[in-house]
Amino acid sequence: MIRNYTDHAANERTFLAWVRTAVAIVGFGLAVARFGNTVTPVWSEVGLLVSGTALVLVAYARMLVVRRRIDRQEELDDASTGPDMLLVLLIAALFVMIAMFVANIG
Repeated sequence: MIRNYTDHAANERTFLAWVRTAVAIVGFGLAVARFGNTVTPVWSEVGLLVSGTALVLVAYARMLVVRRRIDRQEELDDASTGPDMLLVLLIAALFVMIAMFVANIG
């Protein structure tokens, strides 16, 4: 049996939740871009895809950091890490890009 298996499994489920969030936001943003009668600039769609990719990469880095913390023997505080804050900022950036699409449609 893997030591701390339940903690590692929870860590991986959290990573997958971030991946689903990135896919949903990027997919929704691209769908919103296609609804309007105006042509959206290519840079905005590329920006959405790059932001979604960055979100997945940062989520992966966070998963690795948490994995190492789980494997350590000593007790660690439950403080938020840098990748956690970066993930929140990336989500905010994706929402801003979707708002730009909506503003362009209206």
